[in-house]
Amino acid sequence: MDVLWNIIVLIIIGAIAGFIARAVIPGKQDIGIGLTIALGIVGSVVGNLLGSLIFEPHKFELGTSGIIGSIIGAIIVLGIYVMATNKRRITR
Repeated sequence: MDVLWNIIVLIIIGAIAGFIARAVIPGKQDIGIGLTIALGIVGSVVGNLLGSLIFEPHKFELGTSGIIGSIIGAIIVLGIYVMATNKRRITR
């Protein structure tokens, strides 16, 4: 039951972080709700990694962070995604 609760909380925090990141980054992102949640979850891992490197450089941890770290990580991941996908588009 504990694992299920952790997964549910991770999905909820991922959704919140993903939606906030999409609101912060300008422009239209062509991603659905599933990718928004995945963006938030990946952002949580990135936020935890950055927080670990900045605040505790001697202690490397790979895991998830809280809501603030998740939002910051999701903004970084979405920014990279938007830059990568905009370069592939050809306008006429």
